[in-house]
Amino acid sequence: MIEAVAALPDTSLAYWDTGGPGEPVLLLHPGTGSLEIWEHQRPALAAAGYRAIGYSRRGHRGSDPGSAEAPGTGSGDLAALLDHLGIARCHLVGAAAGGIVALDFALSRADRLISLTLSCSILGIADPDYAAVSEGLRPPGFAAMPPEFRELGPSYRAANPAGVASWLELEHRAIPGRQLRQPTANRITFAALRALDLPCLLMTGDADLWIPPSLLRQVATHVPRAETRVIAECGHSAHWEQPAAFNAALLDFLGRYPAA
Repeated sequence: MIEAVAALPDTSLAYWDTGGPGEPVLLLHPGTGSLEIWEHQRPALAAAGYRAIGYSRRGHRGSDPGSAEAPGTGSGDLAALLDHLGIARCHLVGAAAGGIVALDFALSRADRLISLTLSCSILGIADPDYAAVSEGLRPPGFAAMPPEFRELGPSYRAANPAGVASWLELEHRAIPGRQLRQPTANRITFAALRALDLPCLLMTGDADLWIPPSLLRQVATHVPRAETRVIAECGHSAHWEQPAAFNAALLDFLGRYPAA
Protein backbone atom coordinates (compact mmCIF):
# COMPACT_ATOMS: atom_id res chain seq x y z
CA MET A 1 0.00 0.00 0.00
CA ILE A 2 1.16 3.52 -0.83
CA GLU A 3 0.91 6.34 1.71
CA ALA A 4 1.87 9.69 0.21
CA VAL A 5 1.05 13.36 -0.23
CA ALA A 6 -0.19 14.53 -3.62
CA ALA A 7 1.21 17.92 -4.62
CA LEU A 8 -1.70 19.48 -6.52
CA PRO A 9 -1.82 22.88 -8.29
CA ASP A 10 -3.01 24.86 -5.23
CA THR A 11 -2.90 22.42 -2.31
CA SER A 12 -1.44 19.12 -1.13
CA LEU A 13 -3.54 16.18 0.02
CA ALA A 14 -2.48 13.15 2.04
CA TYR A 15 -3.76 9.83 0.71
CA TRP A 16 -3.35 6.08 0.84
CA ASP A 17 -3.74 3.76 -2.14
CA THR A 18 -3.92 -0.05 -2.01
CA GLY A 19 -2.85 -0.14 -5.67
CA GLY A 20 -3.41 -3.00 -8.07
CA PRO A 21 -5.26 -3.31 -11.38
CA GLY A 22 -8.77 -3.35 -9.93
CA GLU A 23 -11.43 -0.72 -10.47
CA PRO A 24 -10.63 2.31 -8.27
CA VAL A 25 -12.92 3.13 -5.35
CA LEU A 26 -12.41 6.62 -3.89
CA LEU A 27 -13.49 7.11 -0.26
CA LEU A 28 -14.48 10.58 1.04
CA HIS A 29 -14.48 10.89 4.83
CA PRO A 30 -16.99 12.64 7.13
CA GLY A 31 -16.32 16.09 8.53
CA THR A 32 -15.27 14.50 11.83
CA GLY A 33 -12.78 12.17 10.13
CA SER A 34 -9.83 11.93 7.81
CA LEU A 35 -8.18 9.34 5.57
CA GLU A 36 -7.81 7.17 8.70
CA ILE A 37 -11.53 6.56 9.22
CA TRP A 38 -11.77 3.83 6.58
CA GLU A 39 -9.84 1.11 8.40
CA HIS A 40 -12.78 -1.31 8.14
CA GLN A 41 -13.35 -0.70 4.42
CA ARG A 42 -9.77 -0.68 3.08
CA PRO A 43 -9.05 -4.41 3.59
CA ALA A 44 -12.54 -5.48 2.49
CA LEU A 45 -12.30 -3.56 -0.78
CA ALA A 46 -8.77 -4.75 -1.49
CA ALA A 47 -9.73 -8.36 -0.77
CA ALA A 48 -12.60 -8.04 -3.25
CA GLY A 49 -10.16 -6.94 -5.95
CA TYR A 50 -10.71 -3.20 -5.92
CA ARG A 51 -8.08 -0.47 -5.80
CA ALA A 52 -9.17 1.43 -2.70
CA ILE A 53 -8.04 5.03 -2.18
CA GLY A 54 -8.73 7.28 0.78
CA TYR A 55 -7.56 10.84 1.27
CA SER A 56 -7.87 13.75 3.67
CA ARG A 57 -9.59 16.87 2.42
CA ARG A 58 -8.02 20.27 3.03
CA GLY A 59 -7.34 20.93 6.71
CA HIS A 60 -7.79 17.29 7.73
CA ARG A 61 -5.00 15.04 8.93
CA GLY A 62 -1.94 15.27 6.70
CA SER A 63 -3.42 17.69 4.16
CA ASP A 64 -2.70 21.37 3.62
CA PRO A 65 -5.41 23.59 5.16
CA GLY A 66 -4.94 26.10 2.38
CA SER A 67 -6.25 29.64 2.46
CA ALA A 68 -9.56 30.70 3.98
CA GLU A 69 -9.67 33.47 1.35
CA ALA A 70 -9.23 30.99 -1.53
CA PRO A 71 -10.48 27.63 -0.21
CA GLY A 72 -11.26 26.07 -3.59
CA THR A 73 -13.92 23.37 -3.71
CA GLY A 74 -13.79 19.83 -2.44
CA SER A 75 -14.99 18.56 -5.82
CA GLY A 76 -12.28 20.53 -7.60
CA ASP A 77 -9.63 19.05 -5.31
CA LEU A 78 -10.99 15.57 -6.02
CA ALA A 79 -10.74 16.14 -9.77
CA ALA A 80 -7.12 17.27 -9.34
CA LEU A 81 -6.33 14.21 -7.21
CA LEU A 82 -7.81 11.85 -9.83
CA ASP A 83 -5.66 13.54 -12.47
CA HIS A 84 -2.60 13.21 -10.24
CA LEU A 85 -3.27 9.48 -9.80
CA GLY A 86 -4.02 8.95 -13.50
CA ILE A 87 -7.57 7.75 -12.84
CA ALA A 88 -10.06 8.42 -15.63
CA ARG A 89 -13.14 6.92 -13.91
CA CYS A 90 -13.86 5.54 -10.45
CA HIS A 91 -16.51 4.41 -8.02
CA LEU A 92 -17.07 7.22 -5.50
CA VAL A 93 -18.11 6.65 -1.89
CA GLY A 94 -18.88 9.62 0.38
CA ALA A 95 -19.92 9.54 4.03
CA ALA A 96 -21.68 12.45 5.79
CA ALA A 97 -19.87 15.68 4.75
CA GLY A 98 -17.88 13.58 2.28
CA GLY A 99 -21.18 12.73 0.65
CA ILE A 100 -21.79 16.40 -0.11
CA VAL A 101 -18.41 16.61 -1.86
CA ALA A 102 -19.09 13.35 -3.71
CA LEU A 103 -22.51 14.53 -4.91
CA ASP A 104 -21.10 17.91 -5.95
CA PHE A 105 -18.44 16.11 -7.97
CA ALA A 106 -21.07 13.87 -9.58
CA LEU A 107 -23.10 16.89 -10.64
CA SER A 108 -20.00 18.41 -12.26
CA ARG A 109 -18.23 15.35 -13.65
CA ALA A 110 -20.54 12.36 -13.89
CA ASP A 111 -18.46 11.25 -16.89
CA ARG A 112 -15.64 10.38 -14.48
CA LEU A 113 -17.78 8.10 -12.30
CA ILE A 114 -18.76 4.46 -12.59
CA SER A 115 -21.09 4.64 -9.61
CA LEU A 116 -21.90 6.84 -6.62
CA THR A 117 -22.48 5.77 -3.01
CA LEU A 118 -23.72 8.33 -0.47
CA SER A 119 -23.88 7.25 3.15
CA CYS A 120 -25.43 9.01 6.13
CA SER A 121 -25.32 12.40 4.41
CA ILE A 122 -27.74 15.32 4.32
CA LEU A 123 -26.18 15.96 0.87
CA GLY A 124 -26.26 19.75 1.03
CA ILE A 125 -29.66 19.91 -0.67
CA ALA A 126 -30.77 23.54 -0.81
CA ASP A 127 -34.51 23.18 -1.51
CA PRO A 128 -36.25 25.19 1.26
CA ASP A 129 -38.78 22.50 2.24
CA TYR A 130 -36.08 19.85 2.55
CA ALA A 131 -33.74 22.18 4.42
CA ALA A 132 -36.50 23.08 6.90
CA VAL A 133 -37.29 19.44 7.64
CA SER A 134 -33.62 18.50 7.89
CA GLU A 135 -32.66 21.35 10.20
CA GLY A 136 -35.78 20.83 12.32
CA LEU A 137 -34.61 17.34 13.26
CA ARG A 138 -31.84 18.74 15.46
CA PRO A 139 -32.52 21.12 18.39
CA PRO A 140 -30.66 24.38 19.08
CA GLY A 141 -27.28 23.61 20.58
CA PHE A 142 -26.98 20.30 18.79
CA ALA A 143 -23.68 21.29 17.15
CA ALA A 144 -22.13 21.87 20.58
CA MET A 145 -23.06 18.41 21.87
CA PRO A 146 -20.32 15.75 22.15
CA PRO A 147 -19.34 14.42 18.71
CA GLU A 148 -19.90 10.81 19.72
CA PHE A 149 -23.50 11.66 20.62
CA ARG A 150 -24.07 13.47 17.32
CA GLU A 151 -22.36 10.87 15.14
CA LEU A 152 -22.68 7.44 16.82
CA GLY A 153 -25.94 5.66 17.54
CA PRO A 154 -26.99 4.65 21.08
CA SER A 155 -26.83 0.92 20.33
CA TYR A 156 -23.19 1.22 19.27
CA ARG A 157 -22.24 3.44 22.21
CA ALA A 158 -23.81 0.97 24.64
CA ALA A 159 -22.40 -2.19 23.07
CA ASN A 160 -18.94 -1.13 21.92
CA PRO A 161 -17.16 1.33 24.27
CA ALA A 162 -13.78 0.30 22.82
CA GLY A 163 -14.99 1.18 19.33
CA VAL A 164 -16.28 4.52 20.59
CA ALA A 165 -12.88 5.25 22.13
CA SER A 166 -11.11 4.38 18.87
CA TRP A 167 -13.51 6.57 16.89
CA LEU A 168 -12.94 9.48 19.28
CA GLU A 169 -9.17 9.12 18.98
CA LEU A 170 -9.42 9.42 15.19
CA GLU A 171 -11.90 12.29 15.50
CA HIS A 172 -9.63 14.23 17.89
CA ARG A 173 -6.68 14.13 15.51
CA ALA A 174 -8.64 14.52 12.27
CA ILE A 175 -8.38 18.32 12.24
CA PRO A 176 -5.08 19.41 13.82
CA GLY A 177 -5.59 23.12 13.12
CA ARG A 178 -8.46 25.28 11.98
CA GLN A 179 -11.34 23.72 10.08
CA LEU A 180 -11.70 24.94 6.51
CA ARG A 181 -15.14 25.32 4.96
CA GLN A 182 -15.13 24.77 1.21
CA PRO A 183 -18.14 25.79 -0.89
CA THR A 184 -19.72 23.48 -3.44
CA ALA A 185 -19.27 24.09 -7.14
CA ASN A 186 -22.98 23.48 -7.76
CA ARG A 187 -26.21 24.48 -6.07
CA ILE A 188 -27.47 21.07 -5.01
CA THR A 189 -31.22 20.80 -5.54
CA PHE A 190 -33.78 18.10 -6.22
CA ALA A 191 -33.95 19.34 -9.82
CA ALA A 192 -30.20 18.78 -10.14
CA LEU A 193 -30.54 15.29 -8.65
CA ARG A 194 -33.18 14.35 -11.20
CA ALA A 195 -30.62 14.89 -13.97
CA LEU A 196 -28.09 12.53 -12.36
CA ASP A 197 -27.72 9.55 -14.70
CA LEU A 198 -25.55 6.98 -12.93
CA PRO A 199 -26.06 4.14 -10.45
CA CYS A 200 -26.47 5.58 -6.96
CA LEU A 201 -26.61 3.80 -3.61
CA LEU A 202 -28.09 5.81 -0.73
CA MET A 203 -27.50 4.47 2.77
CA THR A 204 -28.25 5.59 6.31
CA GLY A 205 -28.45 4.18 9.81
CA ASP A 206 -31.78 3.48 11.43
CA ALA A 207 -30.79 5.82 14.30
CA ASP A 208 -29.13 8.55 12.23
CA LEU A 209 -30.05 11.92 13.76
CA TRP A 210 -29.16 13.78 10.56
CA ILE A 211 -30.90 11.76 7.83
CA PRO A 212 -33.33 9.17 9.19
CA PRO A 213 -34.68 6.47 6.83
CA SER A 214 -37.86 8.41 5.97
CA LEU A 215 -35.84 11.41 4.77
CA LEU A 216 -33.48 9.17 2.83
CA ARG A 217 -36.44 7.63 1.00
CA GLN A 218 -37.71 11.12 0.14
CA VAL A 219 -34.34 12.00 -1.39
CA ALA A 220 -34.28 8.73 -3.33
CA THR A 221 -37.50 9.62 -5.16
CA HIS A 222 -35.55 12.40 -6.90
CA VAL A 223 -32.60 10.25 -8.02
CA PRO A 224 -33.48 8.28 -11.17
CA ARG A 225 -31.19 5.28 -10.61
CA ALA A 226 -31.13 5.22 -6.82
CA GLU A 227 -31.43 2.28 -4.49
CA THR A 228 -31.56 2.57 -0.70
CA ARG A 229 -30.21 0.57 2.22
CA VAL A 230 -30.90 1.16 5.92
CA ILE A 231 -28.25 -0.25 8.24
CA ALA A 232 -29.67 -1.52 11.53
CA GLU A 233 -28.51 -0.39 14.97
CA CYS A 234 -26.31 2.52 13.95
CA GLY A 235 -26.35 6.27 13.71
CA HIS A 236 -24.50 8.69 11.46
CA SER A 237 -21.36 6.56 10.98
CA ALA A 238 -22.60 3.34 9.39
CA HIS A 239 -19.18 2.54 7.89
CA TRP A 240 -17.69 2.51 11.40
CA GLU A 241 -20.54 1.26 13.59
CA GLN A 242 -21.68 -1.64 11.41
CA PRO A 243 -18.81 -2.28 8.98
CA ALA A 244 -19.85 -5.82 8.08
CA ALA A 245 -23.32 -4.70 6.97
CA PHE A 246 -21.97 -1.55 5.33
CA ASN A 247 -19.28 -3.43 3.41
CA ALA A 248 -21.71 -6.14 2.30
CA ALA A 249 -24.12 -3.55 0.91
CA LEU A 250 -21.34 -1.59 -0.78
CA LEU A 251 -19.66 -4.64 -2.35
CA ASP A 252 -22.99 -5.98 -3.58
CA PHE A 253 -23.71 -2.64 -5.22
CA LEU A 254 -20.24 -2.21 -6.77
CA GLY A 255 -20.32 -5.75 -8.09
CA ARG A 256 -23.52 -5.07 -10.03
CA TYR A 257 -22.08 -2.01 -11.75
CA PRO A 258 -18.63 -2.83 -13.15
CA ALA A 259 -16.88 -0.30 -15.36
CA ALA A 260 -17.42 -2.35 -18.50
